[in-house]
Amino acid sequence: MSELRFDGKVAVVTGAGHGLGRSHALLLAERGAKVVVNDLGGALDGSGASTGPAAEVVELITKNGGAAVANADNVATPEGAEAIVRTAVEAFGRVDIVVNNAGILRDRSFGKMTVEEFDAVLAVHVRGTFLVSRAAFPHMKEQGYGRIVNTTSPAGLFGNFGQANYSTAKMGLVGLTKTLGIEGARAGIKANAIAPIAWTRMTESLLPAEFEEKFTADRVSPLVAYLAHESCETSGDVFSVGAGRVARVFVAEGPGWRTDDLTVEAIRDNWEAIIAEEPHLPTTLGEQATASMKAML
Repeated sequence: MSELRFDGKVAVVTGAGHGLGRSHALLLAERGAKVVVNDLGGALDGSGASTGPAAEVVELITKNGGAAVANADNVATPEGAEAIVRTAVEAFGRVDIVVNNAGILRDRSFGKMTVEEFDAVLAVHVRGTFLVSRAAFPHMKEQGYGRIVNTTSPAGLFGNFGQANYSTAKMGLVGLTKTLGIEGARAGIKANAIAPIAWTRMTESLLPAEFEEKFTADRVSPLVAYLAHESCETSGDVFSVGAGRVARVFVAEGPGWRTDDLTVEAIRDNWEAIIAEEPHLPTTLGEQATASMKAML
């Protein structure tokens, strides 16, 4: 079978100075994409800044015969997000792919988490993904083509102790991804999200040491590349990925229970039926509403 390539395509990868983003940028460049390597160059908590990490990845790409430029703007500000996309347009003439990977951690148990720690994480993950996607969206719409790959997390999908800020942000990206998939459809813009498990500087303190060998970043990036490729027709979906395993993650709704006389006691008495897990899998708000309407007939 033919190799999937990105010749003529331009990709923006945020948070690409380390870990997953670095791996994504290297793979896309290896497959022919011209890449904007964005990284603020800060610490895991978002403090500090350095042009070094992005520049190092660009140097590696160019040494291997690829084309890339570095960018150290902040995804969490409108000006920074616009500058990231402008870098792609000015350097390479267009933007076809956005991989929203930038993120920070401010882990703390819920009772001790500060407002600043909560807001800072949402600013990078949710606001940053929104702002960079918003900056690229008009370019993609005008050319009738685009691919957006967002980065959610198992912590967002299923929760995790000490990460109320992070899990909130990551679940928010699921909703954003699904809406981008709906709104981008007419313009040929596909949007999907990955929920990776990988050993990186962001997760090394959270994952068991035995994960390091098998849960490498380069066993996540092929999924990103496929979702970013023009041949991928899927949109609005979420996929878990780690150690070479890929699986679709979806929101399901049970068959439910209804009555014309809904009371607190009726809910109590029918709780087992309400929490039953025979899944109905709505993929749009309309499908979910239709199921509720049918239950009334």
